[in-house]
Amino acid sequence: MNKKYDYDVIYIGSGHAAFDGAKNLCKQGFKIAFVEANAVGGTCTNWGCNAKITLDLPIILSKTQQRINGIVEGETSINWHNNMQHKHELIDNLKVNREETMKSLGMDVIHGFAKFYDTHTLDIGGEHVTSDKIVITTGLIPHKIDINNTDLSHDSKDFLNLDKMPKSMAIIGTGYIAMEFASMANEAGCDVTMLMHSDKVLRSFYQPYVSEVVNEMKKSGIKFIQNSNVSAFNRDGNNYVVNYGDNQKLNVEWILDASGRVPMVHNMGLEKVGVKYDDKKGIIVNNYLQTSVDNIYASGDVAATGQPKLTPTATFESQYLYHLFSGETEKPINFPAIPSVVFTSPRISQMGVSVDEAEKSDAYTVEKHDMTNSWFRQVTKAKIAENSYVFNKEHRLVGFTEISDDADNAIDTLVPAVNMHMNKEEIERNVHLFPSIGHEAWKNL
Repeated sequence: MNKKYDYDVIYIGSGHAAFDGAKNLCKQGFKIAFVEANAVGGTCTNWGCNAKITLDLPIILSKTQQRINGIVEGETSINWHNNMQHKHELIDNLKVNREETMKSLGMDVIHGFAKFYDTHTLDIGGEHVTSDKIVITTGLIPHKIDINNTDLSHDSKDFLNLDKMPKSMAIIGTGYIAMEFASMANEAGCDVTMLMHSDKVLRSFYQPYVSEVVNEMKKSGIKFIQNSNVSAFNRDGNNYVVNYGDNQKLNVEWILDASGRVPMVHNMGLEKVGVKYDDKKGIIVNNYLQTSVDNIYASGDVAATGQPKLTPTATFESQYLYHLFSGETEKPINFPAIPSVVFTSPRISQMGVSVDEAEKSDAYTVEKHDMTNSWFRQVTKAKIAENSYVFNKEHRLVGFTEISDDADNAIDTLVPAVNMHMNKEEIERNVHLFPSIGHEAWKNL
């Protein structure tokens, strides 16, 4: 559409923060390209959510069997090698399929690492391409703990390609990736030790529920070392040694560094063209996802929006840029409440106004429920099932959190109630399947 440049929009990256909105722009006649330095489809598609959920399915089945043991007799065991092979069958071709879809829609895929030459030009391996608008969607990369021999550790991508589960594992960190992978490894027979940076786990989630998850993990044999102060990694034959605390040592077969993820902002020439960023938060954007350079935007995990760094957030931002670039809107982005879940056993989900925030303000009321005695949870023999509803002064739902094996399904069904600000009449008109988790979640409104 803009003959002055090679493309109307170039996306640096090809994940949900790019593709989901770009395909709609392409259908409207925009000339689109993606520059991808790794696998087409980005983190979630290749070594994130999709792979994680695939590997987690046997964990769910194993935990369910434990709860209903005696009804379903016998013991289950997880063949991690076969589990990983199943993951490869489902995941490995996604990048190929996504690239074929992009090309079939008329979009170009350029493989290589993009650096800014000027505000409208990218240098990709010595070749220059130009675009009217450029959207940075490079996402996050694993953080490496700054200690001696840090390269002896592995990251989340390595774990999601781990063909043989080691007998013992040290996990650095207690964020959602660390906690989820610890649950998987433990259920697959690995002796797991969590080395905590402080004395808290999953800081952004409701701590009373977090404590229950930690207790369940401890019962399963997972060890937690608070304020571990990890100082070095070393080799010990075929094993590894983690030095921590006051000259203490932990000998393990494998080390996972899950100390966090940081924005992919370096070595791209952002300083050269004047794009401002924060090393920890990401690229600074305004309410239009516009950077400090007018024609350059950022979307997804790399954008410092203050929103949860999740695939649904990236998708929403990508769709917003489609509406903005196509002229369908001139309004700033208006984020909905975005649900997030930690896929441990049990799971924790949350959305909207937190319980902590609500309990500090007269503007909200919090209603808490122990769901273990509800009929549907008794069917599944749920050991832990609690939730908290946050209502505003008009008694409209503005926040929700749950701990249970079905916390992901419970929160998903409540998204419309929060984001559409439903009143009592509108809630009553949403009739849900019975019996179901959705029915249970809505009946407390």
